[in-house]
Parts: sequence; structure tokens; C-alpha cells
Amino acid sequence: MNTEFCQGCGVSGSPLMKFSLGKDFFGRPYDRLSPSADQNPKWYCPTCSMYKNLQRDFRDIHAEYDKLISGQRSELAKCDGFLRASVRLREIFTILSTSSQQSPLLAKQEVLLLMERLNTVTMPA
Repeated sequence: MNTEFCQGCGVSGSPLMKFSLGKDFFGRPYDRLSPSADQNPKWYCPTCSMYKNLQRDFRDIHAEYDKLISGQRSELAKCDGFLRASVRLREIFTILSTSSQQSPLLAKQEVLLLMERLNTVTMPA
């Protein structure tokens, strides 16, 4: 595998980073270094690395939204989780809207759509 180019934007000659151990937006651990979970690691420049963090949070929130509307147990059913997710989506949208470079990993329209959908859900008490 070629790790000389950012796999988000294709830039070369920049330091590259890989996501590995950490926690998702809701604090659950994840491990991308496990052989079953990370057969083809991806490397990102600093800017795309930031976008990758935004994308990961967006995906975590979207997955919890899908669970919520399908009646499954969801972190968004908790008041704190719902509020944190709402604020984070606004932060992500603001970052994407004010950035001079368009994210190759996440479209602001996707974020806006999820924000609108989340606004139609009754916030838990």
C-alpha cells in the first residue's frame, strides 16, 4: 500500500496520520488496528485528518438517529446524548461552511439534512 499520498485529498509531501485506538462520539471504544477491523489502513494529511474526525462523529450520530427512528435503543434517547449530538452537528456544519477547502470526506448538505431530521424528533426528557 502506498502511504505517500493522503487518501482523502491526494496531497503528497505532507505528514500523514492514521486513526487507530480511540472512542467514538458517544464514548464507546473502537480499535481500527485490530486485524479484522483494519485490513487496509488509510492515511490522511492534517486537514483530511480533521475532516475524518468530523466524518466519524457524523456517522456515529447518524447511526444513533437511525436506531432511534426504528425504535431501537439509542444514545439519542438520552437527553444529554441528544443535546450533545445536536450541538456537534451544528459545529460540524459551521466548520464545513467556513472552511476554505471543501471536505473530500463529508458534504455539508448531508450534515444539514441530518440536522433537519434531528429537529423533527422530540427531544427526550
